[in-house]
Amino acid sequence: MAKKYVGSILVVLMLVLSACGNNKGGTANDAAAAGDNAGPVEQTELNFYFTGSLNVKDMWEKIVPMFEAQNDDITIKLTHIPSGQGGQSTMDRLLAAKKAGESKVDIDLFEASGGDVLLAEKEGIFEPVGTDVIPNISKIEESYMSDLKNLAVPYRASSVVLAYNSDTVANPPQTTDALYDWIRSNPGRFAYNDPATGGAGSSFVVTALYNFLPDEAVHSQDPAIMEQWNQGFDLLKELHPFMYQKGVYPKKNQGTLDILATGEVDMIPAWSDMALEQLNKGLLPDNIKLTQIEPAFTGGPAMLAIPAMSEKKEAAQKFIDFVLTQEAQEVIVNTMFGYPGIKWSEMPAELQANFESVAKGYRQFQIGELGNEINKRWQAEVATQ
Repeated sequence: MAKKYVGSILVVLMLVLSACGNNKGGTANDAAAAGDNAGPVEQTELNFYFTGSLNVKDMWEKIVPMFEAQNDDITIKLTHIPSGQGGQSTMDRLLAAKKAGESKVDIDLFEASGGDVLLAEKEGIFEPVGTDVIPNISKIEESYMSDLKNLAVPYRASSVVLAYNSDTVANPPQTTDALYDWIRSNPGRFAYNDPATGGAGSSFVVTALYNFLPDEAVHSQDPAIMEQWNQGFDLLKELHPFMYQKGVYPKKNQGTLDILATGEVDMIPAWSDMALEQLNKGLLPDNIKLTQIEPAFTGGPAMLAIPAMSEKKEAAQKFIDFVLTQEAQEVIVNTMFGYPGIKWSEMPAELQANFESVAKGYRQFQIGELGNEINKRWQAEVATQ
């Protein structure tokens, strides 16, 4: 009987202690209910403005859900401004807000051009960034960031390369001097587009001028440099009669790609992304190959910048850091047929192999309004011979 009595007391004590514990901490159902009442995760909506063709829009519509799946506290509102339909208005809005003395703006992330960065530096419009806030910037070539004064982050790029007919050109030139010799030896079989109508032709012209100048000249906007262009323009004038139809310059980047595809010429300068995409889609024949020369033609990045007046800088930094991951960069390269924003060595070996013919880098020129002066002088001295 004693044992039963003791056992009964222990059962009662356990029930009492259990009840006390439940009164203190709540039941399991109470805990769940408390969690339900905690409220949703606080959301930050990031306003991202970008311009470009439909493939740029398609690219961001792939990357944004990838980011949001890993960051449930950030949503990104995409505002696409189609090419030629007022992309500059975004920069105009930022300038107007700055000059009006406003303290905030509803543009939190902006896809910027080189010209935007130059203007932003002058007006103090973009927020400087570095590895302290965007760690994956360490994967970008340091010189590309320094060229941009850390005001924007290159996230993809393309460069001008030589596109050639491999059926008629067994050994394409590997240097600019060899290219000029090939042009002289093959009259009428080379073309570059009017430099004012597209970057491929502009790159050919700018390269011809600046190969005679010190390396640092490509980072200067000093008008005094114009006095050093004479040797380059003499070269362009000398090559003029050896060009397609003794000096015909097609309009736009596509113009030269078209006559290369039809066999009217054997070699042209072309944007790497345009040529690779058209080869992939069968718009250029398989005999068209690509190569880079030394010194390299010019190229340029597409950049992401954070307006200094944005109130959501931390979320914007987090998104840019994701864009610079290998995961996101693979989507960018496969969608845009361009270069990654990060170093090629950071990309998968298979992707490096696919781009081996063009993945030799490029020279980034920051000459500002001098580019317009080059086009004017080219039109007056070269095109009208």
